[in-house]
Amino acid sequence: MSQRSVEIYDTTLRDGTQQEGISLTANDKLVVARLLDDLGVAYVEGGWPGANPKDDEFFERAKTELDLQHAVLTAFGSTRRKDARPEDDEQLAALLAAGTDVICLVGKTWDYHVEHALRTTPAEAVLMVADSIEYLRSQGRRVFFDAEHFFDGYRTNADFALAVLKSARDAGAERIVMCDTNGGVLAQDVQRIVGEVATALGDTALGCHFHNDSGMAVANSITAVLEGVHQVQGCVNGYGERTGNADLCTLIPNLGLKMGLETIPKERFERLTTVSHHIAEVINLTLDPHLPYVGNSAFTHKAGLHTSALARRPDAYEHMSPAQVGNHTRVVVSELAGRSTVLAKAEAQGFELTAAQAQGVVDKVKELEHLGYHFEAADGSFELLLREAQGWKHHFFELESYRVFVEHRAGEVLAEATVKVTVGDERIVTTREGDGPVSALDRALRAALIDAYPEVASIKLIDYRVRDLDSSDGSSARVRVLAEHSDGHDSWGTVGVHPNIIDASWKAVVEGIVLGLILTRGPDNGG
Repeated sequence: MSQRSVEIYDTTLRDGTQQEGISLTANDKLVVARLLDDLGVAYVEGGWPGANPKDDEFFERAKTELDLQHAVLTAFGSTRRKDARPEDDEQLAALLAAGTDVICLVGKTWDYHVEHALRTTPAEAVLMVADSIEYLRSQGRRVFFDAEHFFDGYRTNADFALAVLKSARDAGAERIVMCDTNGGVLAQDVQRIVGEVATALGDTALGCHFHNDSGMAVANSITAVLEGVHQVQGCVNGYGERTGNADLCTLIPNLGLKMGLETIPKERFERLTTVSHHIAEVINLTLDPHLPYVGNSAFTHKAGLHTSALARRPDAYEHMSPAQVGNHTRVVVSELAGRSTVLAKAEAQGFELTAAQAQGVVDKVKELEHLGYHFEAADGSFELLLREAQGWKHHFFELESYRVFVEHRAGEVLAEATVKVTVGDERIVTTREGDGPVSALDRALRAALIDAYPEVASIKLIDYRVRDLDSSDGSSARVRVLAEHSDGHDSWGTVGVHPNIIDASWKAVVEGIVLGLILTRGPDNGG
């Protein structure tokens, strides 16, 4: 395939925000638009002027606050109403008032919708498209046309669907975008239909817009490009209504790095992972770690065979260098680990183990994971295993005992914990209350250590999760506790497993504080 360019048209700020659970302020949308511009997409669709006050505010502020260096801001809206003049249509007036150079206009290309949604004739539907585009062009705007429900419409009445596209082209639309609005078309139909449309429309610049209801949005977009499509529309991280839109974080590297097409500037591919994660933070949705290219697990290896090969040849189990998209290789430790996995993970954490020490860690991990431990999410606990393999044992404090009471008092449930520890030569007994037994234990332990180790005040328990583990004896089923600690700069996970949830929690809490003390004091500066 000869090298050519494919325009990347991002609709995260319009179609993406139609996903359940996503709601962006006008300020959020300005932030995302700048990130997309930094990534180097060709067009950023900002929203639907006139649809809501938020989008109106965004476009108004964009005029003075949004200085895009690469992308062209685009406004989205529908054609004129039936039996109305374009110059009298409020929607078209709102699109013009948005002040963008490019307007993406959506119109019906499925006669079923013309009949039941617009309640008008096919001839009037064609005129609605042509009149609207001609009017916007007369006002000095560039116009793209999104052919709504095109693939469904083409399959039921190809003549009408093509008539709408031709009317849009003849009226001056620069891009004719075929939309799979219901997301149900498959690649073989895309190949056939796009090929037929390309033949029928000649040199017209075509685009595509796929939804992911059948899991085909990215594949269909690539198929359309292979048939000559010039513009691809989609959303960062695959956001969008129902099951989402074509994921640009997958499409951009597939088209640019795998197929050799010009999409975004070459030097900006390495920004892809950062932009993906930053936009997820703005949107306030946890990013799926298993997303291709940009997910935290996209280049993560767990099986011992994989990590053994990776140690010798980094490309053995990775389809590309993760650095190309700003990601990196990770190795996680589990019961599937071999010695090479442990050595790779140890090296990444700054430890040098002998072969015998590494094998000892492997054996210990397999034993503990069989009991229910889970070191993938407990990097802190794994670090302690590495240190213990080298003969280290923490001496920051020694536990004598702890006890916890839970009391229902005056309509409230309170927990009280007493911890007895020895720090150096001093025996310390402290009692503290908490919202629950784990909170009370955590506070009591910190209180016992605060004089000797003032830094424990900055070590926070920021996440706590409990899972019941399967057991042949339901009455003595074990639980696994995963705890996450942070000192405000770094964070680390720990794990505890025991039939008693309090003791499992104690193990996770203690290891979290020990790791925090190692970070601040070093491993040999306690007591």
